[in-house]
Amino acid sequence: MEKELQILITGGTGFIGDYLCERLARDGHYLTLISRSPEKYTEENAKNQNYISWDSDLAKEMDRADVVINLTGENLFGKRWTDEVKKRLYSSRIDLTNKLVNAMDASSTPPELLISASGINYYGASGDKVLTEEDGPGNDFLADLCVDWEAAALRAEEKGVRVAIPRIAPVLEDGDGIIEKMKLPFSLFVGGSLGSGDQYLSWIHMYDMISALMFPIENNGISGPYNTASPNPVQMDEFAHTMGKVMNRPSFFKVPEFVLNAVLGEAATPVLGSLRIQPKVLQQAGFEFQFADLEVALGDIL
Repeated sequence: MEKELQILITGGTGFIGDYLCERLARDGHYLTLISRSPEKYTEENAKNQNYISWDSDLAKEMDRADVVINLTGENLFGKRWTDEVKKRLYSSRIDLTNKLVNAMDASSTPPELLISASGINYYGASGDKVLTEEDGPGNDFLADLCVDWEAAALRAEEKGVRVAIPRIAPVLEDGDGIIEKMKLPFSLFVGGSLGSGDQYLSWIHMYDMISALMFPIENNGISGPYNTASPNPVQMDEFAHTMGKVMNRPSFFKVPEFVLNAVLGEAATPVLGSLRIQPKVLQQAGFEFQFADLEVALGDIL
C-alpha cells in the first residue's frame, strides 16, 4: 500500500484508539473517525483528521477509504453483566461491525483492508494450555461474543476485502486497563494478586499493541485472526510481584476469587480465567516485540 492512506476508524477516541490515531497521524495518514458524538471533537478536526457520525453516508466513506480499522465496543469491565449490559456489549460490537460491512457492500470501491478487533477471550479459560490461533473457541459469554464479532467482520471478504482480526490481550499502559485497576492498591502498599494468582495473564505493552494493529497494513500476508499478546504470558502472582518490584512496593495482599465473584459476578471471568496465549501468526510473519519482557514493559510505564 502507498505511504499516505485514507483510514476510516471506529473506536478512535478510546483507550487504544487514542494511541493508534496519534501514531497513524504522525506517519502522515489521513484519518476519519466515526463517533456517536462527533460534535464533541470539532476543535480536534485538522487537515488530516476529521470526525463523522454513525448516521453519515458510510458507503461513500468506504469509497474513499483505503483501510478501515474497527475498534468499536463498550468497555467490558467495571460493571456486572446484567442481561441489559450483555445486550449493549453485543450491540456495540456485532451490530456496529455489521453496519460497517453493510456499508462496504453498498460501496462501489470498498477498502482494501479491514482490521477488526476481537479478544483473546475467544479461547475461553484454558488453564495451563498454550493457545495459538489454531485453537478453537471457548463456550462462555465472551467466547461467543468474539465468535460472532469475528464472523461479522469476515463477511467483508465476500466483497474482496482482506480482513485481519487482532485478538487483543489486556493492554499495559498508564491511565486505564489492568494497570489502572492495580496501581492504586500498590501505591497504598496493599497491592497483590487478583484471584488465586495461579491463572495465566496474557498481556501486551501499548507500543507493541499499536504496532501489531498496524502490521497488516504493511504486510499483505496477514489475514484472519492473529493474537496480539506478548510471547511471555505470566501467572497473576508473577505479574503482581513484578509490578510491586517496579513500584518498590510489597505484593502480598490478595483479592480472593469469592470477593471478585461477589462484586462482579460473571464479569469477573476475564480476571479469573487463565489464558496462556502465544502470538504465533505475528512471530511467523517476523513481527518484533519491543516490550516482550514484563519487567521491562512495566518499567517503561510506571
